[in-house]
Amino acid sequence: MVAQLEPSSINSTLSLPYSVQGLVQVFTSSQRNFFTTVMAQALRIAGQGTPVLIVQFLKGGIRQGAERPIQMGQHLDWFRCDLPRCIDTPQLDVTETEALQQLWQYTQKVVSEGKYSLVVLDELSLAINFGLIPEAEVLEFLTKRPPHVDLILTGTEIPTSILDVADQITEIRRSHQP
Repeated sequence: MVAQLEPSSINSTLSLPYSVQGLVQVFTSSQRNFFTTVMAQALRIAGQGTPVLIVQFLKGGIRQGAERPIQMGQHLDWFRCDLPRCIDTPQLDVTETEALQQLWQYTQKVVSEGKYSLVVLDELSLAINFGLIPEAEVLEFLTKRPPHVDLILTGTEIPTSILDVADQITEIRRSHQP
């Protein structure tokens, strides 16, 4: 987890001269195949005792959803959409649209509660680009999250408005042709 330290004007019982400010990190690539780098970071941080949430918006196929998270150890919760397939097109049926919206609403709720210090939002940009999650809602979510929460957003074609609020942007690209 990477966080910015800012001077604090609040008197704390710990008397720290700073407060922890969460970062927005973006990992992007032209291919949809770089999640392992982000996952390794999430596992490392959870292994150190920090609560981590991973949300995969477009992955399905394992009958999961917000009611059935995968818990990897004591500090890492992992959610996927309750869908029979992975989403790779903006054309969803009603059940798929409802499952994605339920996961988005649930994600906003648990992040606002402040339980997690790191939240990974996998392929959120593709859900935005498909028109499945409104960009304006994502921007509002980014600005209204608890101040200590670090966010990692992944995906291809990240909207400029999100890049503009990111503290760190990592672009993964090939330096050679196969």
